[in-house]
Amino acid sequence: MKIRKYLYLAMALFMAFFLGYFLKDRKAENVQDIEKTNPYSASTTFLAMKNTVTEIYEAVGTVRPRTETKIEAQVTGKVLSVYVKPGDFVKKGERLIQLENNEFKTRLERAEQGLISAEASREQAKKMIEAAEARFNKAESDYNRLKKLLSDKAISTKDMEQAESVFLQAEAELKQYNQGLEAAEASVKQAQKVVEEARIAMAYSDIRATEDAEIARRLVEPGDLAVPGKTLLIVQTVGKMRLEAFVREGLIGKIRPGKELKVEINAIEKEVTGIVEEIVPSADPKTRSFLVKVGLPFMQDLYPGMFGRLMIEAGTREAVYVPADAIVKVGQLEAVMVKIDDSWEKYHVKTGKRSNGMVEILSGLEGGEVIGLSGDSNAR
Repeated sequence: MKIRKYLYLAMALFMAFFLGYFLKDRKAENVQDIEKTNPYSASTTFLAMKNTVTEIYEAVGTVRPRTETKIEAQVTGKVLSVYVKPGDFVKKGERLIQLENNEFKTRLERAEQGLISAEASREQAKKMIEAAEARFNKAESDYNRLKKLLSDKAISTKDMEQAESVFLQAEAELKQYNQGLEAAEASVKQAQKVVEEARIAMAYSDIRATEDAEIARRLVEPGDLAVPGKTLLIVQTVGKMRLEAFVREGLIGKIRPGKELKVEINAIEKEVTGIVEEIVPSADPKTRSFLVKVGLPFMQDLYPGMFGRLMIEAGTREAVYVPADAIVKVGQLEAVMVKIDDSWEKYHVKTGKRSNGMVEILSGLEGGEVIGLSGDSNAR
């Protein structure tokens, strides 16, 4: 019985403590964020400004080269030398990789010999045509002369028939040699094509830069086997960078190719104006965002892979601003001194972005209030 009595007493004390704590919290939550502060004297006052501000959406992205090219082998061959490493800058036409080319040299030499032979056959065909044309011209002249004599009955029909036979034979021979020349010309063209192919294959063994670029990655070493389709180097354009950022679908309508947007690059502390170059017309189904590529002006110390922010106007809203010096720290809380009639009261506020000595008030003020500024440390 006595134990039960103590138990009831302990429960009553616990309930009283809990109720007092609860009421204290409730009072703290429901009390207006206004606290009388006396005495307080403002050295100057400021009218809380209410302005319309533009909401800026920050789309995070990555700096990438505008063009990134894979250098691949066009022919199969052993890698003899690699002349570059990542970070090297190369000029157009500069040698990058040398492949073994003994086989290509042999193939080119055979092709050139074949071309020489074909050209010799063509010259021989031309000389044979010259001789055949001479015989044809003589046979034709004799034939025409005898045909006139035959009409005058100065020669026999047998003589005429013999002249005609010689003429027809010379004509057929000339036609045959002309056909031979055509065949020789075709052989020369075919041989020239084989030589050109051999020269191209030879050139493929000497891999050179197609434009001014920077070596981004090296994927091959001397002794490796290069085969068509295998990437040997990755190069990127020099000084031509862009920011690739994902923009949520609700804002994609505010962007179009050619539009200028602000871009922040934190690593080099730069804010520049970029131009939208491309919008990938397909949203990521997971993030519901579109990839936007923005061209950047040349910047010293800007490298691929750096972090950047793309600034997009997302709309407008009303905002209240006060001087940053008007903010009073109350423990972990922030407040401002507001003049109400002839007295000063402390309003707890929530602050936002700071810029040029001003701070945005997210809650606690509506704009138009008279704010006090004072050097009195006790008031702060």
